[in-house]
Amino acid sequence: MTSRTKRLLCILGASFTLGMAGCSYNQQSKFQSAFLPSTPHPSAATTEISEPPVVQPNLYLHDAPAILIQARKAVAGPSKADLLIHRADQAFQRGRRFYQTNDAEQAREEFDSAIDLMLEASADNPVDRQAFDARLDEMVDAIHRYDLAGLGAGVDAETAGFEKAPLEDILQMTFPVDPKLKDKVKEQVQATASQLPLSVNDAVLGYINYFSGRGRKTLIAGLERSGRYRPLIQRILGEEGIPQELIHLAQAESGFFPRAISRKAAAGMWQFVAWRGREYGLVQTRYADDRLDPEKATRASAKHLHDLYNTFGDWYLAIAAYNCGPGVVEKAVERTGYADFWELRRLHVLPAETTNYVPIILAMTIMSKNAAEYGIEGVVPDAPLEYDTIEITSPTHLALVADLTDAPLSELMNLNPALLRGIAPAGFTLHVPKGTGSTLLASLQLIPADRRASWRMHKVASGETLASIGRRYGTAASSIAAANGLQSASPATGEMLVIPAAYREDRILKRPATRRHAAARVSKKHRRTPAALTRTASNRGPRSAGGE
Repeated sequence: MTSRTKRLLCILGASFTLGMAGCSYNQQSKFQSAFLPSTPHPSAATTEISEPPVVQPNLYLHDAPAILIQARKAVAGPSKADLLIHRADQAFQRGRRFYQTNDAEQAREEFDSAIDLMLEASADNPVDRQAFDARLDEMVDAIHRYDLAGLGAGVDAETAGFEKAPLEDILQMTFPVDPKLKDKVKEQVQATASQLPLSVNDAVLGYINYFSGRGRKTLIAGLERSGRYRPLIQRILGEEGIPQELIHLAQAESGFFPRAISRKAAAGMWQFVAWRGREYGLVQTRYADDRLDPEKATRASAKHLHDLYNTFGDWYLAIAAYNCGPGVVEKAVERTGYADFWELRRLHVLPAETTNYVPIILAMTIMSKNAAEYGIEGVVPDAPLEYDTIEITSPTHLALVADLTDAPLSELMNLNPALLRGIAPAGFTLHVPKGTGSTLLASLQLIPADRRASWRMHKVASGETLASIGRRYGTAASSIAAANGLQSASPATGEMLVIPAAYREDRILKRPATRRHAAARVSKKHRRTPAALTRTASNRGPRSAGGE
């Protein structure tokens, strides 16, 4: 069964229900192109397209030689398949507009209709089957992404929450040692190249035993999720002179969740407490928290680790100090006279959590470097996040950005985990789907700077009036007419209208709740990039960076 067929069956079998019970997803999606008409779209047959462009009649024939197209026009008008494809695209565009206005029921109905029409066109034997199949794949993928985001139903700036670090519960636990492992692991370490010194003892072996058994799923989930940020982390660690193996510090701290939070109020992928974050340039305001920004937090973490290594001259002590604070380690060294992590662990002068923190990182490092020996060589990391970055010059609501980029609001939230509210403040560096940055900057110029925090953008569909558009957004038709300088109550189809609207100040990140929702999952075929984070965390979490 082809990849296209599997995706199609997944969507059709679920009937595009909001819950996606049979084809759910725990990953934030990656969008490559916008729906705005000003953005040119290459051929679907030759370029990977994740957002379907507007389809005109005979679009699936656009790569055919000009002489053949002319001959076809001379012989006959549009075929039945042409007309069906055109109608399918119209249904899809209507569904997309309903999605953007959170009308989930109508969006689902239009998307269903679009796929039905494409299947009917398929039965009519399109002239260019390869191009038609590519177009169908493109539409199926786009609808699948919308469905994963809930078709817009209830997806607003309040849905994302904090995450709990997956390894939090084991930081104060020890595990039995498998006697068969010791010699095997020692041999592996001797043959393993590593910038971080690798030690083998009962503490490390206990966690290798744990991750080989009960903790296997946790290990694999972290290795998969690491793919989203691995290129970014590797680049920054290299630039700051930090061993590459310390990427596993982020795995131990947060499981690579950018919005992880601990019971000590540490936040982000690298778990900075507020004051330590400020020390390394991570600013916190009522609108954004840099500790939750993967790139800024990784840079700060690398600098902090560099400083800790300069202080202690030993990576194990630096890692321990990252977890419990340099003051705690300094006092332990002063009390005992030992500047050696394993001696401090043996003497029980470090917090229990810290004494296990270093062995966990070493265990994950050893296993990942010898993946075949532990049956994890087949783990496929998630695709790296790709995005354009623009600077916001005036407060701008994410819903407006969603209108202009045709990206689900959930994707924008996941690309910008540092945002605490639905509004990106002036000066904020906003991440948007790859390929949409330039178009977004141009489109924002259509909105007065002082209105970008409240206004929306709408593309007029066939048959829509100012009154019907106003009802969707809860805005008077007269206000829409005034904002756009319109004289007619029936704007032209395809026209882009600014919609005066009003928002409350939505908080993206709520206080941690004790209830946790199971993350949605799909097959590897559909797991491409992160989808909306819909879980909230418990109010417990890993110890913080620099916590004392």
